[in-house]
Amino acid sequence: MTDTIKVSLVDDEPIIRKAIRYELSAQQATVDCRVDDQGNVQRRPVEVIDTFADGVQLFAALANDPSRRPDYLLLDMELQGEPTAGLAIAERMQRLYGESSMQPIRVIILSGRFDNALPSDQGRLSRMEEIGHVLFEALHRGVRAFVSKNAVGGFSTENILHAISSLERGEAFYFNYPVMQTLKEAAELYFAQRRRSEPAEALTETERQLLLLEAAGCTAQEIASSLPGLSETDKSVQDKQKEISRKLGIVNKSGARIARAVQCGLLNLDEVNYLKR
Repeated sequence: MTDTIKVSLVDDEPIIRKAIRYELSAQQATVDCRVDDQGNVQRRPVEVIDTFADGVQLFAALANDPSRRPDYLLLDMELQGEPTAGLAIAERMQRLYGESSMQPIRVIILSGRFDNALPSDQGRLSRMEEIGHVLFEALHRGVRAFVSKNAVGGFSTENILHAISSLERGEAFYFNYPVMQTLKEAAELYFAQRRRSEPAEALTETERQLLLLEAAGCTAQEIASSLPGLSETDKSVQDKQKEISRKLGIVNKSGARIARAVQCGLLNLDEVNYLKR
């Protein structure tokens, strides 16, 4: 008899918990696992052994009955209205039941957040920041698979089975299609922003130091007296400021110069020694 792959689920929506448990049970779900030495594909049945509404229930059950420890945990990222509540659960799972433990539990993020429409560039920017945070923080906490709750035409458990099968075959990561689409959009926006952020011309070290002094709150006279090569006049500094603004392709305003230089990676605000007046 082939060993059953045991799965637990944390999701605050009762209908999702019931649907996943019912669907996997009704279809007597199995997944392809590792290929043996003869090239035969091993198939193993999948069973949902427990479902929980939150992390408190999950960890209490694992502590009270170690025999109910699953091979995989399907983990919703958003719980009780908190968009990244799953991260805390993933972090604790890694600490208690990560790959270094005797019986590791692999975590699969199961979320509907990858399927929302992106109606505007601002929406895309928010999505890039949101998904980037969720994905990379989750990966840092030992998550190796990300699955959308939704599929064309409605809910589908096939995505879950694909993720389990992928990890069982020894693949390091699994991202199903909506997640990959979101990552693609985030990457396109990121690189488009980087291209827009590239200045037409590089700044000299004197110009960069001028920006640091300007960001610190120095007056034109103080800037002139602090930088070699500038005469101690306001006009000398103003001419240099205009030249920096021209290179950055912006209007000749102090705030705009500093913001643009930071955006382009030409200025690190940690270097600024703010003046106390």
